[in-house]
Amino acid sequence: MSQTLVPEPAGGAPREMALSRIDSRRRVLSAAAIWIVLLGLVILASLVSDVFLTQRNLTVILKQAAPLGILAVGETIVLLTGGIDLSVASIMATASIFAAGISSGSDEHVWPVILLCLTFSTLIGFGNGLLVTKLRIPPFIATLGMILVVQGVRFVYTRGTPKSLVPPTIKFWGQGLTGPVPNGLIIWLVVVVVAVFVLSRTTFGRRLYAVGGNPRAAFLSGVSVDGVKIAAYTICGFLAGVAGMVLLGYVGAADNWLGNGYELTAIAAVVIGGTAFEGGRGSQIGTVAGVLILTVLFTLVLMLQFDESVRRIIKGMAILLAAGLYARLRVRS
Repeated sequence: MSQTLVPEPAGGAPREMALSRIDSRRRVLSAAAIWIVLLGLVILASLVSDVFLTQRNLTVILKQAAPLGILAVGETIVLLTGGIDLSVASIMATASIFAAGISSGSDEHVWPVILLCLTFSTLIGFGNGLLVTKLRIPPFIATLGMILVVQGVRFVYTRGTPKSLVPPTIKFWGQGLTGPVPNGLIIWLVVVVVAVFVLSRTTFGRRLYAVGGNPRAAFLSGVSVDGVKIAAYTICGFLAGVAGMVLLGYVGAADNWLGNGYELTAIAAVVIGGTAFEGGRGSQIGTVAGVLILTVLFTLVLMLQFDESVRRIIKGMAILLAAGLYARLRVRS
């Protein structure tokens, strides 16, 4: 007597769909948690100081956040490929020194001067990309060495005494307002919108995530891994130059150490925003939240009249906390 065997329904597909839904919910919760933390910090700061939510104070906060935010956009792009760029603060300082020195504080040829400074910044980023891809130098070492090279160029040019005259146009973009909106914020928002579009709507954006997620698989799929990484570092260098111009305009004076420490703060903002150190995961929107969290946090520290050493401790704790939370989320996933 023959027996008909009825195949069991495949249980893999429903299980995979359930896991996908769980993963999507976790990502949504992670993204929402960043903004909830920001809201909590804003509420806490408003309780500490009555002037925190005034228009004048919020304008100052956004002016301060703009250079860091622009810099963090470039750092996010590099981190998505699994790299890191430590030279961005040095690029900012050198570009600002060149802008002030070459222009001598005059608006007569300010736009060619700005273009020259941005070209210099872009070439340094391109050089970082070549060191990482063609010479196979680890990104940490390559960009650390580039810091010394760029610093040397800066000190040779200034001989220790940089010209601090800043053209009015650069001051306008760093300090000025368009209506009630700081001009630096406008530049930051434009950069973020372009970056979000590139990452989500273009082939280059998809390749960035692919290279960071699995370089070998990306290479076998026909992606130029080296080309994508070089482009990422080049963009990061360019945005470091833009951030340097905005910061120069906001401060109103050039200095050999302008933007000192911004590289670590930008990396902290990117990590707090949810971008993975090993690459392949992250978003510019999360980075925006990370920048605002750190800016509000540092403002809160100043309101509480803590000194610089305490600010450094809090910055380090923020980095460690963000890295720890990301590690736990990754293990659960």
